[in-house]
Amino acid sequence: MILKHLKVANYRNHEASELKPVNGVNCIVGQNGMGKTNILDAIYFLCMTKSHISGQDKSLVRHTADFVRVEGKFDRENEPVKIVSKLQAGKKRFERDDVAYKKLADHIGLLPVVVYSPKEIAIVNEGSIERRRFLDNGLSQIDPQYLHHLLVYRKVKKQRDALLNEFADKRYFDQKLITTFDEQLIPPANYIALKRQEFIAAFLPIFSNLYREISNGQEAVSITYKSKMLEIPFGELLKQNIEKDKVLKRTSVGIHKDDLSFFINETPLKHYASQGQIKSFILALKIAQYEMLKAKIKTAPILLFDDIFDKLDLKRAKHLLALIRERTLGQIFITDTDSSRVELIVKEAGLDFKIFNIENGQITNQN
Repeated sequence: MILKHLKVANYRNHEASELKPVNGVNCIVGQNGMGKTNILDAIYFLCMTKSHISGQDKSLVRHTADFVRVEGKFDRENEPVKIVSKLQAGKKRFERDDVAYKKLADHIGLLPVVVYSPKEIAIVNEGSIERRRFLDNGLSQIDPQYLHHLLVYRKVKKQRDALLNEFADKRYFDQKLITTFDEQLIPPANYIALKRQEFIAAFLPIFSNLYREISNGQEAVSITYKSKMLEIPFGELLKQNIEKDKVLKRTSVGIHKDDLSFFINETPLKHYASQGQIKSFILALKIAQYEMLKAKIKTAPILLFDDIFDKLDLKRAKHLLALIRERTLGQIFITDTDSSRVELIVKEAGLDFKIFNIENGQITNQN
């Protein structure tokens, strides 16, 4: 899949920017704070209907503006696709070829995308929500039913939690009513847990081989999917934990508590690894995610790499880009602060590329 043309209006610090990428590597170069990352985020927004940077749509609107418009023209397996997104007055609208989506979820998976940025370190260093987000991002693009079940689960869980709060406030409890919500939670939870388990089983050998290549075979890595639902049926878990739920006033078990454990040489990654090993681990995660998406969807996702060469020496940067390009046939976007460095790296890798300079939210072509 190829992005042919991007136009943004009032997206973060971009008042009006336009990008005509090449099919190979697109290098967006500028000092920090000039808007490089925001261009990558606008592409991600078109693909996933939400920002990778911020969880709140209102933060995407440029200061003093009252609307956002992002338009992308794509070539998807030789089929032209135009996507337009609009934000105004708190409302979000997505259109495909000038026809509005009734549900934003229907758009997910049409334009597969994988993103790496410095914030990805949260997958290792922060709580389980970041690791579930990694799982959900990949699986939602592969399997529309997964996304459907995830949305249903979140909606019903929210209703169940509200009911537990109401019971606590009014000092009464209705087991029959809780059971109706439990019955609605079980089917989507079972589907999600099964698909997460299957995903990790297929993902692990791809990921392990990639990490071995990135690290020159120096370490072995592994991932374990952790879920109480692998040990006890979800319906039974809900029954066992109802007294705890009543005290906490929320649902304390389920797929929203699942986690991934990361290991390097059979030792927990978070407690053992250096910064370089963690970066290599996350890059391997992302490239493996790319390969899984490409295999399942039968089209090459767009790769977005924000500051990928930061704190890497020239030799490692060249090796990394060569590895990425060996594994991918799709379009790549890279941001960097050093035009000479990024040009040297992509030239020596023998890649087709184009460099775009960016300053204060304005893009200019360099070559």
